[in-house]
Amino acid sequence: MTRDQTNLGQIFETQIQAFALTLRPSTVDNYRSTARCFLAYLRAAFPQLRRLSQLRRDPHLLGWFRWLSEQEPPLSNATRIGHLIRLRRLLDDLAANGHHLQPDLIRGEDFPPKPHYLPRPLSLQEDQLVQQELRRTDDLYANALLLLRATGIRLGECIHLPLDCLRQVGTEQWALHVPLGKLHTERLVPADPEVRRIAGRILTLRTSSPLARCANSQGFLLPRRGATRRALVLSLQSALAQAAKRAGCSTHVTPHRLRHSFATEMLRLGVSLPALMKLLGHKDIRMTLRYVEVTQQDLQREFHQARQNAAHPHRLPTLALPKDMPSAGLPGIRQALEATRHLLEMYRRQLGDEKIRRRLRRLDKRLLTVASQLQRIQKEQK
Repeated sequence: MTRDQTNLGQIFETQIQAFALTLRPSTVDNYRSTARCFLAYLRAAFPQLRRLSQLRRDPHLLGWFRWLSEQEPPLSNATRIGHLIRLRRLLDDLAANGHHLQPDLIRGEDFPPKPHYLPRPLSLQEDQLVQQELRRTDDLYANALLLLRATGIRLGECIHLPLDCLRQVGTEQWALHVPLGKLHTERLVPADPEVRRIAGRILTLRTSSPLARCANSQGFLLPRRGATRRALVLSLQSALAQAAKRAGCSTHVTPHRLRHSFATEMLRLGVSLPALMKLLGHKDIRMTLRYVEVTQQDLQREFHQARQNAAHPHRLPTLALPKDMPSAGLPGIRQALEATRHLLEMYRRQLGDEKIRRRLRRLDKRLLTVASQLQRIQKEQK
C-alpha cells in the first residue's frame, strides 16, 4: 500500500469518525466496512490512484459496481444498495468539507432493484393457535411474546422496555411507553386491558426469576443474564419456536412475524394506514405497506361495504347553532366574526410556539379581511 493510498484511508476514517457523533456504533461500523471494501477494490484495480480528485465515475465507480455484482457468493441487492448509499454519503460529505471530487459519481440508475418484501403474517388459524399455546405456557418468555403480539412492538424494543413502561395518558387511557428504538424514536402505543394484564403478569413472574437480581436487569421489564442482549433475544426466539411447534404450526414462526400479524389485524379492524404507521413506529408509509396483507376476502368485504354505503343517498348535515348565536343576517355574521377573532387572539397569547403564533396571526388577518368585505356589502345594501 502506497503512502498516498494510506492517506485515502485516513481521509475516509476521519469522515467516518465524524458520523460517530450522531449515528449508532453499528451504523458507523457499516460505513467503515463500505469504505474498506471500496478502498480495497481501488488498491487492487487502480494502484496508481492516489488522490480523491482522481476519482472518476468511469472507470473507478462503475468498475466497483461491477465488482460488487460479481462477488461469490453473490451479494444481495439490499447489501449492494447499502454499500452505494453509504459511499455516496461519504463522498458527498467529503466534497462538502473541501475535498476536490468530481460531481455525480454515483447516480440513481446505479442502484440495483430493491427487493420486494412480502408481508408475512401468520394465518388466522396459526395465529390463534400460537397465542393459545403461549397463554397456556404462561411463563416469563411466553408473556413477553404475547406482549409483542398485542402491541406490534419490535423484539429489540420489547427487551429494552423499562419497569414503568405502562403510562396513564388520560382518564381510563393507558399506553405502553416504547423507548428509543430502531429508528431513534420513542412512542406511546395504546394499551387496552389485555395489554395491561400481560404487563402485570410479566411483573409478577419477574419477581420470582433469579435473573431479576442481576445487576444488568435493574430497570428493565425483562431480566437478562449478561451485559449484552444476545442471550435474551435467543431465549425469546427459541421459546416462540417451541410454542409454535407444540401448537402444530407447519411454518417457521419468528417474533417479527407476530409484528406482521398485529399490523394485518389492525388494518382489518379499521385502523387507518397513517395511524398504523404511528403504532408500528415507522417513518415512511411505504414501510408500513410491507407489513400488511390484504387477502381476497378482505377485498370482497371492503368492496361490498363500499357499495352498500353508496346505495344510500348522502344527506347534508345540519349545523346545530348555540342559543345565543346572533341572527343569520350580516350584522350577526360580523358580530360572530368579531367574537371569533377575540377568542383566537386569547388562544394565541397562551401559546409558546412562535411558529404557530405567526400562523394564527395570519389567520386573524384573513378573518379581518372577511369582516371588512362584509361591512362593505352591508353599506352597499343600504
